[in-house]
Amino acid sequence: MSEMIKITLPDGSAREVERGTTPADVAAAIGPGLAKAAIAAKVNGEMRDIGRPIEEDAELALVTSRDVDEALELARHDYAHVLAEAVQNLFPGTQITFGPATDDGFYYDFAPPADHGQFTEEDLPRIEEEMRRLIAADTPLVREVWTRQQLIQWFEDHGETFKAEWAGELPEGEELTVYRAGDWLDMCRGPHLASTGKLAPDAFKLTRVSGAYWRGDQKNAMLSRIYGTGWLDRKQLKQHLIRLEEAAKRDHRKLGREMDLFHLQEEAHGSVFWHPKGYRIWRELEAYMRRAMDGAGYREIKTPQLMDARQWEQSGHWGKYRENMFVIPDEVPNTEDEGSLVSDDAQWMALKPMNCPAHVLVFKQGIKSYRDLPLRLGEMGCCHRNEPHGALHGLMRVRQFTQDDAHIFCTEDQIVGEVRKFCELADRVYRDFGFTYSIKLALRPEQRFGSDADWDKAEDELRNAVVEAGLATEDYGWEELPGEGAFYAPKLEWHLTDAIGRTWQVGTIQSDRVLPDRLDASYIGEDGEKHRPVMLHRAIFGSYERFIGILIEHFAGKLPTWLAPVQAVVATIVSDADDYAKDVAEKLRAAGLRVETDLRNEKINYKVREHSLAKVPNLLVVGKREAEEGTVALRVLGSDEHQKVLSLDDVIARLSGEAKAPDLN
Repeated sequence: MSEMIKITLPDGSAREVERGTTPADVAAAIGPGLAKAAIAAKVNGEMRDIGRPIEEDAELALVTSRDVDEALELARHDYAHVLAEAVQNLFPGTQITFGPATDDGFYYDFAPPADHGQFTEEDLPRIEEEMRRLIAADTPLVREVWTRQQLIQWFEDHGETFKAEWAGELPEGEELTVYRAGDWLDMCRGPHLASTGKLAPDAFKLTRVSGAYWRGDQKNAMLSRIYGTGWLDRKQLKQHLIRLEEAAKRDHRKLGREMDLFHLQEEAHGSVFWHPKGYRIWRELEAYMRRAMDGAGYREIKTPQLMDARQWEQSGHWGKYRENMFVIPDEVPNTEDEGSLVSDDAQWMALKPMNCPAHVLVFKQGIKSYRDLPLRLGEMGCCHRNEPHGALHGLMRVRQFTQDDAHIFCTEDQIVGEVRKFCELADRVYRDFGFTYSIKLALRPEQRFGSDADWDKAEDELRNAVVEAGLATEDYGWEELPGEGAFYAPKLEWHLTDAIGRTWQVGTIQSDRVLPDRLDASYIGEDGEKHRPVMLHRAIFGSYERFIGILIEHFAGKLPTWLAPVQAVVATIVSDADDYAKDVAEKLRAAGLRVETDLRNEKINYKVREHSLAKVPNLLVVGKREAEEGTVALRVLGSDEHQKVLSLDDVIARLSGEAKAPDLN
């Protein structure tokens, strides 16, 4: 075997180096500046440690802090390891489990020692101080390859029962690695920075503690999960903490309480109790979406909540998705004191987690001709998914939700045109709500139905439709995501950017040849023969619950007038103006506005504060003078103007325009 290997750099240049040369060696040979800046490497596209030897010809790209995404992931992974070591130093007997990087930081799950109990936020300052000490020690992070049995034995000898259990399930023969920092180590694939000192000691903060079940199963032991946020420098951390503070102010759960929109409670885990004001927002969105779908040629249908398990078996969801489904016995439960509630012979049904199979059943009613296609079937479809209790989060992740769902049944020749039309429809909708967005194409996952040829075709069709719509550009954040498609189809995803820069994946369209085949859907072609339709799964809002949560946070509760549950409040300064206030309210209602009056015997400043907290967009203040002159003092929520005195006719004209949905203006 030759002792020399060839390293090809991103600019196309090549270097002959000795086998076993590290990326750090290559960086040093190029120049001292790069040697200092390089923190990791991509070897044939795989992220690796800067000090890991290269044993064969390879393409090499050196990673520096300018490669922000890669650098952040490395740093956050290292912060997680330093967190784990710090906790074990401070609390001997603590067992470690898993600690990944996240989108804005890291976390680690611990089994605390029996004499301590679960960790709390009071423990965090001490842990942060110990983490900074470990970073200052600048201990090298060394990669070592171990056998499976070595791993199991080491963890068992050190009382790490969780890690030993996990190591025992790893495949025989797989290369297993640990990373050592002095005497402390953790099982990890890596890569990592060269040493703890490469982390910025003032660029991280531990943020909170929560409970987490071992391996996500509520039957297992409860662990303590410590979360942190980690960055490359103090400035990035400071900017992030400001964003967090702003996000906390915008939290839809907090604003939902203040605005009296909805609530959640244990009697219905993951399902929303909508109050009148919150449901008004829902109704306005639903009316808007119905107009959009009617205008785009969709036919609205309604399908059952509960379907036989055999239908889900045929569709493929029973095998791929059953753990997320609510399953119900199709029999009368036992009412006696003795015996099981459900017999062993019970047939099973399931609450639908999605609408797709039911829409195929509607399509199959009656013979369909190619002349009937494309057939666009839409449904405001209520679905249920069995999400773990710990994963539920306000309106953003629920168990019961309603989608603005639709399925387009079309011929092969119609796919690109239909997807392009959907792209244009989604663009209009998102712009009406003031969002910018990016589009991603999620490609085939490892576990999937269908042939490679079908997947090639489906991916190309979605790609071509976006190109035809003029959206496959950097302006729209166009990107392809390998492995992230559904098990039955690739999909386009719309990622909205909100007012504080966060992104939310909302809309989607998927090109599916699998489900029509599994459920035997067909149409008669121009040749008189049966053909399979292609099924396009699509949604724009996604779910109404989550979209409302996003809107609340995007607008910080200050919804545009057309969406606001109460569009104006007429508030009196003195009781002498009560009759005039009622008259103003009636005229506004006659003009189609949602109006309330506030005639309480309270000071006007108190009323202003209260309605501002409730995010009422327009407050119309009236007193004796306004009653005599036929005017109102208009206060607009969030406006720099204190108030503006206008004639009642002018106010009605102004607010009537603002109260119209954007598609009606």
